[in-house]
Amino acid sequence: MAEVVLKDVVKSYGSVYAVNNVSFKVEDGEFVALVGPSGCGKTTTLNLIAGLIPITSGDIQIGNRIVNDLDPKDRDIAMVFQNYALYPNKSVFNNLAFPLQMRKLPRATIEEKVKQAAKILDITHLLERKPRELSGGQQQRVALGRALVRDPLVFLMDEPLSNLDAKLRVQMRSEIKRFHHELDATVVYVTHDQLEAVTMADKMAVMNGGFLQQYDAPDVVFASPVNTFVASFVGSPAMSLVPAELTQRDGDAWLTSPDGWELKLSPENGRKALGATTKKVILGARHSTIALHKTPVPGAQKAKVYTVEPTGDVTFTQLYLGGSIVVVSVPPQVKLAPDEEVWIEFDQNRLHLFDGETQMALKAA
Repeated sequence: MAEVVLKDVVKSYGSVYAVNNVSFKVEDGEFVALVGPSGCGKTTTLNLIAGLIPITSGDIQIGNRIVNDLDPKDRDIAMVFQNYALYPNKSVFNNLAFPLQMRKLPRATIEEKVKQAAKILDITHLLERKPRELSGGQQQRVALGRALVRDPLVFLMDEPLSNLDAKLRVQMRSEIKRFHHELDATVVYVTHDQLEAVTMADKMAVMNGGFLQQYDAPDVVFASPVNTFVASFVGSPAMSLVPAELTQRDGDAWLTSPDGWELKLSPENGRKALGATTKKVILGARHSTIALHKTPVPGAQKAKVYTVEPTGDVTFTQLYLGGSIVVVSVPPQVKLAPDEEVWIEFDQNRLHLFDGETQMALKAA
């Protein structure tokens, strides 16, 4: 396997930038997920690595080679697509063998590599079947196997699970993660589903508008988003973001709102808020960091229930805090009704504050 390095990579179509000065490094044997909303540039970035579209500027390195001008076949990569792209009239064995046959390898070598890949992916019993006789999950395993037999430097995967139902997606997430673990493979994986990225990847590259917003381990991105976009995109349900204004009273920092609520900040959060470029500050909180009370408690904010969404082991409720929506999770035994008045208490040790103008996370000075 090999490392993949992108340095100041740009892909433009006239004045439109699909990928804008993107730089990151995928270490040898690392699983990196490119994640973001539709049109963010993640698939374009993958296609640039693969050589399927020409680069405008910058450098892409695979192993110890700059591959900007190399054809896809010369980059020693293997791609897995969302539509599997299997040959319908060929058996599973022949689908796996085809890329090796194109390289004119000896028949004995082809059989050995196909059987080895089939064993790793637990599809040995399917080798004589045609793709139409397989389930979606089995077809995806065959697609992985066809990439695996090539023994490439890098695996590139473009939303390979998007055509599967919810249950199969969960199963195949585990399969791909195990596949990566056993082979110590270098994988670059595109998905619009941030849950896939969080559960599978060693690192995630969060993209938006062609720019790389944040590149780090999933737990770091979740716990310390660099801006409001990352905060609202990574996590399910999304982080609640509430606009407010910073005021000071008797040496203490407060967040206030025209809607009537106010929150006294801890000394550390007060120092963070004072770093904003204006008095506009955005309060951010994950659903699990907000306590809900049925009666008033000191320091809690009055809110009103908007919707209640039981999921079995946890209930999510959307609340109105003034004119903003805040999502809170409670145990299933807590019964709530629309329009009910409640009080919410923010955990200041896990509160996020963002600059209301730049949208960037505020840090303690």
